[in-house]
Amino acid sequence: MKMKEGFLWGGATAANQFEGGWKEGGKGPSTSDMMTGGTHTTPRRITPVIEEGTYYPSHEAIDFYHHYKEDIKMFGEMGFKTFRMSINWTRIFPNGDELEPNEEGLKFYDNVFDELLKQGIEPLVTISHYETPYGLTKKYNGWASREVIDCYVRYCDTIFRRYKDKVKYWLTFNEINILTMPMGAFMGGGILLNGDDNSELSNGIKDNPSVRFQALHHQFIASAKVVKLAHKINPNFKVGCMIAYMTLYPFTCNPDDILLAQEKDQLQNMLCGDVQVRGYYPGFAKKFFKENGINIKMEDGDDKILKEGCVDFYSFSYYMSNCVSADPVKQEEAKGNLMGGIKNPYLKASDWGWQIDPKGLNWTLNHIYDRYQIPVMVVENGLGAVDVVEEDGSINDDYRIEYLKDHIIEMEKAVENGVDLMGYTMWGCIDLVSASTGEMKKRYGFIYVDKDNDGNGDLGRKPKKSFYWYKKVIETNGEEL
Repeated sequence: MKMKEGFLWGGATAANQFEGGWKEGGKGPSTSDMMTGGTHTTPRRITPVIEEGTYYPSHEAIDFYHHYKEDIKMFGEMGFKTFRMSINWTRIFPNGDELEPNEEGLKFYDNVFDELLKQGIEPLVTISHYETPYGLTKKYNGWASREVIDCYVRYCDTIFRRYKDKVKYWLTFNEINILTMPMGAFMGGGILLNGDDNSELSNGIKDNPSVRFQALHHQFIASAKVVKLAHKINPNFKVGCMIAYMTLYPFTCNPDDILLAQEKDQLQNMLCGDVQVRGYYPGFAKKFFKENGINIKMEDGDDKILKEGCVDFYSFSYYMSNCVSADPVKQEEAKGNLMGGIKNPYLKASDWGWQIDPKGLNWTLNHIYDRYQIPVMVVENGLGAVDVVEEDGSINDDYRIEYLKDHIIEMEKAVENGVDLMGYTMWGCIDLVSASTGEMKKRYGFIYVDKDNDGNGDLGRKPKKSFYWYKKVIETNGEEL
């Protein structure tokens, strides 16, 4: 089927994973700049200072900072209608708490947006994507402190006014629900749960749910404030939330499994959607806070701020699904984006153990739209895989084409069912650094970048087979897959 007129086909990236230029143009260090490389078996580390001789993937990434014209030209060749990118907060406010912005950083994004618009590509900008200014981590322990709200609002005010005629679509926080999980404290909130910097992302973290959920509340307030601000600065702005949707199935038809799947869906997915779309904390969240001794400190007027700052559309990432079980007997485990689960015997998995479930995207789209009844957008979906460059230079990533094709088919079925879908931006449209592992080996892109896990390579770009396939998908508005 064809998608509706004006459907936003495109690709998605994040500044900390592909931009590079980490100290250029007056940019300050962000939390991602303090994270070392890793692999799917060796966790990334957070270091208090930059260690000499240690590899930090975000410092150069794939150097979009110097290659943006070339990259955007290739996006234009594919026919992108939109390009999801993020602004590096520390390129605008190097420490995060300055009163005046860094003009050189602002000018860089002016150039990027101009280049996109020249290609007829609509920018879709994530305001904060896993790059809290490290200065705010050191000064306030990141979003654990309410002080950071004002810093964020000042940052948003600056970019809204600067780019009000160049950017229409904004997302306030990437995968904001990462703060419902222990591993999300530093990535999503710039928070050091251990009180020091030398912790690993996947283990060794002494969790503090009260700190995490307080930080999440601060992000809710910040998001609501800037939604209202955005509409004041430009009534045509559309501001969305962004949720890492973790689709969960009960492992069996045991009612305990079904209730557990519902409980996890509520806390990990719906909590953030409910607050940002509906404007209030749901009852299940209040029950969870009470049962776990979590006391969210709210100030007078917070309820009103949340109610008046509801988002215009709901965006989310979807990569896979997992199963959950109330049975304490150990089941075979599966990996996933942010969290894992129990292996589903009916599904295949990627090289990194993420279960491939196109039908789960159909279910998820219907589930989200039934609940919120506002426009929806899939802003991350893709397959991380090991790509091989053949002797003739070609990269035949048929497995990626198959993955994306199957997901787009299910996405179109959801649209036929009445889901109001705005667009689809495939994740990592150009190879970039993996957020979870810091690898380059785990590739998602339509465009190959010559760089390896250790930072070696000439950064040359070349299209893969999927590049030409996606070009045809966009040309036919989803009719030819």
